[in-house]
Amino acid sequence: MGNEFAIDDPHDTLGGDPEQRDGVFRTVFDRAGVRVAALDHTLLITDASAGFAAEFGRTVPGLRGVLFPDLLHPSVRERLVQQLTRLVEGQRQRFVDRVLAPLSGSTVFGGELTGFVVHSEANQVDGLLVVLRPEPMERGTVVVGKRKLLSETDAQILEGIAAGASTVQLAALLYLSCGGVEYHLTALLRLMKVGNRSALVSKAYSMGLFGVGTWPPRVLPDYVG
Repeated sequence: MGNEFAIDDPHDTLGGDPEQRDGVFRTVFDRAGVRVAALDHTLLITDASAGFAAEFGRTVPGLRGVLFPDLLHPSVRERLVQQLTRLVEGQRQRFVDRVLAPLSGSTVFGGELTGFVVHSEANQVDGLLVVLRPEPMERGTVVVGKRKLLSETDAQILEGIAAGASTVQLAALLYLSCGGVEYHLTALLRLMKVGNRSALVSKAYSMGLFGVGTWPPRVLPDYVG
């Protein structure tokens, strides 16, 4: 889970001279092993602790100037951008949410992300802090990048199965025969290397194919082509 860390008043920690902020990252956070990054109003990373950069397989200089949302998996990107935007707009002061991020190939990591508002001396929103607490998870199963994994029909069948539709219902909805639905289903089971519908849906969620927090389930456009 990483080191426990909380900021009661982010301004007390990071406010003031930018050089002092850089010094905080290089000393307090790095020594404590805290995985934290500072973002500006456009969600660009302005600085980060060494631990935060290492989780993404990068160096601290290599993270500066990178848009934080670009580091996130597509299945969580939109939701987290909404959360961060609310902080920038002053609608809230803090949030805690789930995060999923790709590294390389098919390797990913997940965890808990906490976002804080950093205030200026005039009590205006001066920037954001994001603190990452990675959690152990199975690696090598989440689809990363913009890989067109499914045909449109396969995606519709997968969505229907995830929503609890039967073969007969899917056949009527998609203007296919029941045999046609079963053909696509068999191909999906083979593709995902699972043995039944329940395992297929679980594997699709674990791979990040579905958008998070949507009903009925929808396969992300990145993976349909």
